Amino acid sequence: MIKNYAHRGFKGKYPENTMLAFKKAVEEGADGIEFDIQLSKDGEIVIIHDETLDRTTNGTGLVKDYTVKELIKLNASYNEQKDHGFNPIPTLREYLEYIQDKEIISNIELKNSIIDYDNLEENVLDLISEFKLEDRVLISSFNHESIVKVKEINKNIRCGVLTGSWLINPGEYTKSLGVESYHPSAYSLDKKIITELHNNEIEVNVWIDYMNFPLEKLIDLNVDGIITDNVDQLNKLLKR
Repeated sequence: MIKNYAHRGFKGKYPENTMLAFKKAVEEGADGIEFDIQLSKDGEIVIIHDETLDRTTNGTGLVKDYTVKELIKLNASYNEQKDHGFNPIPTLREYLEYIQDKEIISNIELKNSIIDYDNLEENVLDLISEFKLEDRVLISSFNHESIVKVKEINKNIRCGVLTGSWLINPGEYTKSLGVESYHPSAYSLDKKIITELHNNEIEVNVWIDYMNFPLEKLIDLNVDGIITDNVDQLNKLLKR
């Protein structure tokens, strides 16, 4: 059964990476929620996609240059066309408190490919352990060294390697890292690649970004999970 992952929450209809988007994804019946984390100036884990504040909030500059108290005062739905009111930047702790009693997979993307946040992996794993959610999380990153580090700290945490390009023998590569999942762009897959991944017992969770990729095509390719902005549309297709 293909899993329906809400990309940055229910991003198709609500401000990305906000508690509103996460709650709406749960209401819509998503199997999982994908979101991005960075560190504040004082070392708190916050949920936001960009390294800068400018695109999604009424702030400006780098996330890492602000304390968590300063960050949560910003409106994370400021640049949305629709009026969704005030939605602060969530912390990872706030999200885990909300999700801990729900049967939802949390796909936590470590945004450390551009900024090397000190001890990000340890801090995230400590929080996951505190909430006893080790069996309901999936950690991914474009920084594959970071994913290897996560596995070294806790080999039981499921992980995924993110990529936006075509790789040769991605299943063999992912397996060599001791990682369970491969998270490619929808535009870098075909049936031959899917077969190679599955032959290596690697789960394939595909992400779709800003362009409209046909969900039907991904379903036909027999991927394991689809990370989509449009949770409702995918649910309708899967129910068919």
